[in-house]
Amino acid sequence: MSNESKYLIDLFSGCGGLSHGFEQAGFECVLGVDFDKPALDTFAHNHPHAKAMNLDLSEDYSINEIIKYVGDKPISVLVAGPPCQGFSLTGTRNENDKRNKLFYSVFKVAEVVKPKCIIIENVPGIATLYEGKARAAILEEFKRLGYSCSEKLLYAPDYGVPQIRKRMFFVGLLDESAFTFPTATHAPTDYITCSEAISDLPSLENDAGKEVADYETEPQSEYQKYMRQNSSNLFNHVGTNHSDLVISVIRQVPEGGNHKDLPEGVGDSRKFNEAWTRYHSQKPSKTIDTGHRNHFHYRWDRVPSARENARLQSFPDDFQFVGPKTQQYKQIGNAVPPLLGYALGKQLMNLGI
Repeated sequence: MSNESKYLIDLFSGCGGLSHGFEQAGFECVLGVDFDKPALDTFAHNHPHAKAMNLDLSEDYSINEIIKYVGDKPISVLVAGPPCQGFSLTGTRNENDKRNKLFYSVFKVAEVVKPKCIIIENVPGIATLYEGKARAAILEEFKRLGYSCSEKLLYAPDYGVPQIRKRMFFVGLLDESAFTFPTATHAPTDYITCSEAISDLPSLENDAGKEVADYETEPQSEYQKYMRQNSSNLFNHVGTNHSDLVISVIRQVPEGGNHKDLPEGVGDSRKFNEAWTRYHSQKPSKTIDTGHRNHFHYRWDRVPSARENARLQSFPDDFQFVGPKTQQYKQIGNAVPPLLGYALGKQLMNLGI
């Protein structure tokens, strides 16, 4: 394999979880593009060597801006996570939602830039909703541009992410050879648990915490050592002020339980599937979402901090989230776990991409 730089473009980058994982595997991100300015600010903060472009990828002028910036720079990989609201189980599932067709912009860029590899990531529903029309269109675009396409649903705990999360990946190689997805690094018996992920972080019981703080304990697991290896400070570990009523309800939810475990008449304001969910210390967390009102710490009677959610998403502690706390939660929930990006990136490196 040559020693030349392996350049990466991240479209619909969000805060940059996927590209951060690829960089950990040895790639260099040169460009991140997103329409969400707060998320792009976090991307820019953590990718100072990359250009951050605030663009609407549904517009042709945006495609031209990207192509102009890249110029003749050889791009190894183009990664993209088009907005999934139209495909998501939590979305409206509107077949005509224009966000469902944003993946075409990925191929418009690829048609000119000609990366060696294209990776599109999305929610599992993209493969089946609307009779599989979106999936079929994506496969057709890969074929039209001369790329192979391998697809697989990846389960995050299999790759060391302490969170139950499934994501669909389409991987196309320009030489049309099939891509072999990385094998799992963890078996169900050794999935990283919530406790292994966040037990070293301050309880925030008597302290609201602050955006930059000191660690109070040594790492208590190998995962925590890995998360902390490049950070001497603790960022984004700030608590949320709950009312006495909310705290009283949380206290009645057993570890690993949810609203179904509450006494009759308690917590009636929230009765949907994920309501009043308390994590289990000896299991991966539930899927991190863009809010922060429905999941609670396995031990402390509060929602997880942004840093705790980031740990559960496999963001290392030196990855700092900027902006108001609500924005931090949104950015983290929308992100692809960096360890998934790392697994895919290492596989491509092994193939000489």
